[in-house]
Amino acid sequence: MSRLSPAGRKALLTLHLVTALGWLGADLVLLTLGVAGLRGADPAVVYPAAGLLVTYVFGPLSVAVWLIGLASALLTPWGLLRWRWVLVKFAITTAMLGLVLLLLTPTVRRLGALGPDLTTRDRLDLIIPPVVSSTLLIVMTVLSTYKPWGRRRS
Repeated sequence: MSRLSPAGRKALLTLHLVTALGWLGADLVLLTLGVAGLRGADPAVVYPAAGLLVTYVFGPLSVAVWLIGLASALLTPWGLLRWRWVLVKFAITTAMLGLVLLLLTPTVRRLGALGPDLTTRDRLDLIIPPVVSSTLLIVMTVLSTYKPWGRRRS
């Protein structure tokens, strides 16, 4: 596979950072909506807004981060399988992407349909996932910064 020029690598890295920061921002907005819903904000406002967020922002950003991360791994000297930290980041991102698309999006859409009939357990479904996701995004940022564990054996 061909490698990118230094300018191409910087552009790809910038795009990866922007989309990942967008994902983290969407996580924090989702968490804010979840806390507002748990504290008694109007469920007819909070949960449909959360549904829009996961459908039109969260889902597309998570796909973009995964695709750009894959492109970065394949088109730069880091590679996908050379370094443990890159492989761990890719595995975490892949798991998170699956959870966003297969569990979070349908759950949040269901919450929007339930409206005022939500239980406390239902309301926690809008708090726990963004806390976990935000934590994992921060862990991946640390991995990218410190690049631990060295190179994998070939």
